[in-house]
Amino acid sequence: MSEPTSNPIADLTYRNYDGPIEPARARWLPIAAATASMGVKKKGFWLVAALSSWYYVVMLIVFYVIGNFTRQSGDRGAQISEEFFKRIVWKDQFLHGFGYSQMLFLVLAIMLGAGAIANDNRSNALLVYLSKPLRKIDYLFGKWLGVAWVITLVALVPMLFFYLYCLMTYRDQGFLSQDPLLILRILVLAPMTGLFYSSLVIGISSLLNQGRLAGAALAGVYFLTYFFTQLINGYRMNLLMMNPDQTRTGLDLLWYLSLDGINIALAKMILGTRGQPPFNAGQDFVLPVIPPAWIFIPLALLICGGFLAIAWSRVRAVEVVR
Repeated sequence: MSEPTSNPIADLTYRNYDGPIEPARARWLPIAAATASMGVKKKGFWLVAALSSWYYVVMLIVFYVIGNFTRQSGDRGAQISEEFFKRIVWKDQFLHGFGYSQMLFLVLAIMLGAGAIANDNRSNALLVYLSKPLRKIDYLFGKWLGVAWVITLVALVPMLFFYLYCLMTYRDQGFLSQDPLLILRILVLAPMTGLFYSSLVIGISSLLNQGRLAGAALAGVYFLTYFFTQLINGYRMNLLMMNPDQTRTGLDLLWYLSLDGINIALAKMILGTRGQPPFNAGQDFVLPVIPPAWIFIPLALLICGGFLAIAWSRVRAVEVVR
């Protein structure tokens, strides 16, 4: 009876592959498409995406009712309609729609990206992904882009629909003349939130091996920072009610120190507005000031870069021992 021979485990990866390699532009594309496809197929994705546009739908209904039914009520109705539209700051409507959707963008980021790397960690799929024709940068960029462009589209589509409808319907009410560059501001604003949330969720996903844990971790960071800023806002509002004229710039800046607050700060800088209340234009003193760009743009870049750096350090293939 012959003794069994011991042979080393064959290295079946592509590390020793010397054949042709596809152009770099093609390597990340299938990963981005697969990441986006798996996300949009999840239950509830389209419902959350539709709910993220609720503010624009409500405001269009309000505009339609006031702009049409009141005018049919005689001179008094026409006067009410004219006075209402004179108070409207159109770019504020985009700021409010963007701000009220932040929590829903978080949910979309979790649905799209919480398991993007975490599930690959659990299944040890990185050994396959990070074979020689595919570089780490291709893998990470594909995962990041697959989340970012979907959130960008979800944010952009209702903004564009709202913009085009208002442009055609309320041009005589100053929609275009108030800010001719508003469309360009929108085209910058929508991708910003996709890039921000994608960076966060990809970084957190790389730290864990379960998508649910990654989603819970991101939600925890979001709500902890949110509750902090709400406490700051409560204290700030109390001071303002007692003395509306006092300086409160420091408290205003602290109000933005949350995940959604940073996005709102950037949106105010892009749109160039503090965002007066939709139906109460006379209480501007309660609004936080537009934050300084030299603080919040580097802060946003630092946060995004930090989470992507975490992903870069965590993503690595399992080496085969020769």
